[in-house]
Amino acid sequence: MRYFVTGTDTDVGKTYVSCGLLDVFNAQGLSTIGIKAVASGCIKMPEGLRSQDALLLQQHSSVVLPYDVINPIAFEPPIAPHIAAQQVGFHLTQKNMLEKCSEALNTRADIHLIEGAGGWLVPLHDYEFLADFAKTLDAQIILVVGMRLGCINHALLTVESIQNRGCILKGWVANCIDPLMDYCIDNINTLKQAIAAPLLGVVPYQGDVAQCIRFA
Repeated sequence: MRYFVTGTDTDVGKTYVSCGLLDVFNAQGLSTIGIKAVASGCIKMPEGLRSQDALLLQQHSSVVLPYDVINPIAFEPPIAPHIAAQQVGFHLTQKNMLEKCSEALNTRADIHLIEGAGGWLVPLHDYEFLADFAKTLDAQIILVVGMRLGCINHALLTVESIQNRGCILKGWVANCIDPLMDYCIDNINTLKQAIAAPLLGVVPYQGDVAQCIRFA
């Protein structure tokens, strides 16, 4: 099974939730591979560019793969991937992303969990988006909603776009990233009524994701 983890925005806890999901699947006795197809803001190390997000996914996966297999496209500047790609002369497309992820995707595992970059409609180039890559993967979508002011609009627009692309929204996770958010539970209840997909879990601020998510 393939799952693509996207978010309502950047810095909403996609990696945090993705690692928790991998832990949940591992606890169920399933073999798992976490993939970060494209990453920006990577750190230059002796062995090459490294994304902290990808390193965490690698750590929480039960199937051990080389770093370059789970994060085949890495950029140093902490900017939108399509702009970072332009700076180094790399043509970022869903086709070459799929090719570069092929080894990880073709490695036997019960679960392939692919984490996106930023939000659902992050551009790859002039007319393709990361959403198109998720569609090409034929992956079910898991949406991480960063609970903060404005999240209802961001969440519902993202859900609408997921559905309009003909993708399956497996469920969503409410990640409480703002400990001072007013009426957080009211916002979650509003989204529960508006989103026709299950709420997989509510993660308290700095909470243990694996203890909060119910994934059948």
